Amino acid sequence: MSGDINNLLPELALRAKRLATEEGMTSTALECMQLFRSNQPTEITHALYEPSVCIIAQGQKQARLGEELYSYNPSTYLVAAVDLPVRGQVIEATPEQPYLCIRLGLKPHKISEMLLENRQLLRPVKMPHRGLFVSQANYQLLDAVLRLMRLLDTPDDLAVLAPLVEREILYRLLLDEQAVILQQTAQTDSHAQQITRVIKTLKHNYHKNWRIEELAQMACMSNSALHAHFKSITNMTPLQYLKQLRLQEARRLLFSENLDAATASHRVGYESPSQFNREYQRLFGLPPVRDLVRLRNTAPALIQAN
Repeated sequence: MSGDINNLLPELALRAKRLATEEGMTSTALECMQLFRSNQPTEITHALYEPSVCIIAQGQKQARLGEELYSYNPSTYLVAAVDLPVRGQVIEATPEQPYLCIRLGLKPHKISEMLLENRQLLRPVKMPHRGLFVSQANYQLLDAVLRLMRLLDTPDDLAVLAPLVEREILYRLLLDEQAVILQQTAQTDSHAQQITRVIKTLKHNYHKNWRIEELAQMACMSNSALHAHFKSITNMTPLQYLKQLRLQEARRLLFSENLDAATASHRVGYESPSQFNREYQRLFGLPPVRDLVRLRNTAPALIQAN
């Protein structure tokens, strides 16, 4: 089956707009699917992109991983293979034609199952690839996403048919040469999976003061190998990654739990409030108190996912 993706995009946008009636993130009856809407361009946002594929039905967005820029629009899609702290910005949206994004979560065990059942999808594994990539959308992939969205109109069919379409979407993704990173993170004892193990540990234990030696031992690597493989996937060192996690979580605590800066900084693992203030301002552009005022005036524009 082949065709022009432009024949699918109007219905994708219509269905996304109908479901996502408010700005921000909207859940659906499908656990794997969320929708994001913005009626106008946004400022730069900071978010932890979890493993997922993001398909834009309308509008345009940019994402930065470190200093690398990724632009995506309805003719492309973005994949995050691991948890990554990313800066994003919607750059094309209006109230009449809002930015509309369909986010589908990816699970490593589903990828492993697909690869075991379809060995032809396997590719040679060398150095881990970047954990974030943008690729060209194709008719087969968008058609499957559209069929998955149509199932939301027939809830009785979801339990039986949705898993089949989700598998097709995953298969379509794995056909892409850039998706080798998905294979790498799903393969037992690959370097990418070892780095993924470190990433998950940092994500759930960001408040601890980790030493490189501890993380390298966890990954069964030397310090230098950990540094090289971690940076290959995340475009940052383990300690830079940890700092981003801490600062993003501190920002969330300031906004959602109304904590003061000193308490938030201590909660995420900082011992020095002055160091926290410096690093917070360096990442977000304002010191914590002033940034909190900005967040409250612009939410949900600055608090969003991919």
